[in-house]
Amino acid sequence: MAEAEIAPSFGTVLKDGFKPANVYVANNIAFFDDVQAYFRERSAAEKRYSAELSAIAKKYYDKKAKKSTSLSVGDTPTMTPGSLESASMTTWSTILTKLELVASEHDRLANEFITKIADPIKEAAMKLDAQRKRQVEYAEKLEKEKEAQYAALQKVKTKYDSVCQDVESKRKKSESAFDKAKAQSSFQHQLQEMNNMKNTYLIAINVTNKQKEKYYHEFLPEVMDNLQDLAEFRTMKLNGFWSEATQLEFSMLQNCSGEVDHMAKEIVRNEPQLDSMMYMQHNTGAFQEPPDKVFEPSPVWHDDDSMVTDEPAKIFLRNVLNKSKGQLGELRREVDKKRREVEASKRAKQRVLEGTEQTQDEFMVLTQLFLQQEDLHQVDRKRLTAEVETSTITSAVGDVTLGAKSHNFKSQTFKIPTNCDLCGERIWGLSAKGFDCRDCGYTCHSKCEMKVPAECPGELNKEERKKYKQERQELANTLLKPTASSSHVNEMPDLTRSNTASSVRSGYAASAQRSISGPISPGDDTPPDVPNTRPPAALPTPSSVPRANRILAPPPPTFISELPGSAPNGGGHQEQKAKMLYTFEAGAEGELSVPEGRELVVLEPDTGSGWTRVRAGYKEGNVPTSYVEILPPSTPTALVPQHTGQSGRPPSTYSNSGSSIAASTKKKGPAVAPRRGAKKLQYVEALYDYQAGSDTEHSMTVGERFVLIKEDQGDGWTEVEKGGVTKSVPANYVQAV
Repeated sequence: MAEAEIAPSFGTVLKDGFKPANVYVANNIAFFDDVQAYFRERSAAEKRYSAELSAIAKKYYDKKAKKSTSLSVGDTPTMTPGSLESASMTTWSTILTKLELVASEHDRLANEFITKIADPIKEAAMKLDAQRKRQVEYAEKLEKEKEAQYAALQKVKTKYDSVCQDVESKRKKSESAFDKAKAQSSFQHQLQEMNNMKNTYLIAINVTNKQKEKYYHEFLPEVMDNLQDLAEFRTMKLNGFWSEATQLEFSMLQNCSGEVDHMAKEIVRNEPQLDSMMYMQHNTGAFQEPPDKVFEPSPVWHDDDSMVTDEPAKIFLRNVLNKSKGQLGELRREVDKKRREVEASKRAKQRVLEGTEQTQDEFMVLTQLFLQQEDLHQVDRKRLTAEVETSTITSAVGDVTLGAKSHNFKSQTFKIPTNCDLCGERIWGLSAKGFDCRDCGYTCHSKCEMKVPAECPGELNKEERKKYKQERQELANTLLKPTASSSHVNEMPDLTRSNTASSVRSGYAASAQRSISGPISPGDDTPPDVPNTRPPAALPTPSSVPRANRILAPPPPTFISELPGSAPNGGGHQEQKAKMLYTFEAGAEGELSVPEGRELVVLEPDTGSGWTRVRAGYKEGNVPTSYVEILPPSTPTALVPQHTGQSGRPPSTYSNSGSSIAASTKKKGPAVAPRRGAKKLQYVEALYDYQAGSDTEHSMTVGERFVLIKEDQGDGWTEVEKGGVTKSVPANYVQAV
């Protein structure tokens, strides 16, 4: 056998030939079964002496002849080996040749072949095959990740096409819409979404290409090298078993010592990398790497592959860049650490292969190396993604994070009605998810996080947070109102891709100011300071808020049933009508807040509980029976158009509750019977005298009790109720009783 000067690896030579290499390694591991079967049969044959040994030698010559090509160069070689055999097969031939000389084997040798050779070979084969299966699973995982990356890119492409389609639809609708300003605002908003989606698509392309490059030049070659390690460890173990068997024979066969020495020398020459080199030599073929992914414009929105860099896009890119840069340093350190661990394990593996390391178990070395490579792969994927995102954005717009004052966002669940400071819309949902800046109190949707400008004023106190909140909400409300006169509504801008101005955010942004308090224990009789900020005395009147007139569409069928003389959904039965005598505020789940004078539809009359189930518009709930007046049946009349009037949109502020401040002129209703299962009322008691400063506050005397409506949530005020009127009092002037 020729000595190998350079030991190439599967990963550098065979590239993506994992499947045939896996078959090759599996066949060589399965070859252990032949070897242990050989020693077991030989153990039995040893009892029948030389005649049986000759038959066994011939049998395994035949088996080797059938498998020699497969075990030497694999099942599908690119170059036929001719009569050449691998180093292991050559050694195996030497052993079979010398077998006929061992004719005087004894029973003791047969027993030693079973206990010292056959059983350990079986165990080694199981361990090697288990390691091979793990490599196969890992290779399949890498393949799935690559396909998943391609699929994710395709999803982004599909989403980009969909957004482009939406932009085109918005543009067409804006040409024929009655409210041109609103339609144009919607179109501009959708155009910005398309630009952001385009940037996301371009980033995803770069990430996919880098992941593909990593897959074919690092991840897959590492798995291929692991297969080579298994094959070479197999050879090393096989040599060990053969050497031990040889030693057993040497001690028993004095007359064959010369031949046994020859066999030992042949086995030593069978270096682990020789079989791998022969396999590589006969399986090297042309490799064509898949081409890089490129930008594909949408069929309905033809565009080029340049990044969108207008101001709204820069805000989005800045936030993406800031997020990626924040992760990049830690990921690089983690990758360097894990890479050093992998290199140390590779050096330990090499020492085991060279025979200089006798204390470590070769299977433990391979297992440790595999686990470390898997961990490195996971972290390196994240690092690569962050690096590509950073370089892609920086090459397009530069390092836009320099000088930026990013918000310190944290994930937040808003259990009360809260508006987004960016788009002005309410953060809806049973568990409203969004983000809240820990420094300045900026709130936004999860979907708006990456669109928020990096203009955090820094850490603010409660008063400053309320001030900034009000300014941000006023700005959001201003952006929602058209500034052009009605005579200019029909003037539409040129619809070109270069006209990518930021869209006007839309949505309803209105919340009420409310405060809650908890029990306090004052240390002396001196009244504490009253908070500087109080709930507003009244919401702005519609005349103070500029707005555009609108044309009201006819009411949906769900609401037509509320018109005089009509039945729900066109039904022919007569509904029982009622009217609210007093204003009622819902205080528990299942109750319905209804203003005084509102007409209702009775769904379930009072059955003795003191409550009646009604419907007001599309909402249903329970109200006190004593607050309701049942109206006599009315004669059906023709539908009369109702004038809805102009609805002003009040400015939205940060709200800690979902209800508005009750007016001080509310008519007091009779006592309400407690509902079955309703929560017990909580009371607070005044600790000091207090004189109301506005009509939204209660005056108090020491010892006076109130019903607690909402506790203080940080603004220093508590909402209480007395005499059917809900107002605010200083939170530190009362305590729970």
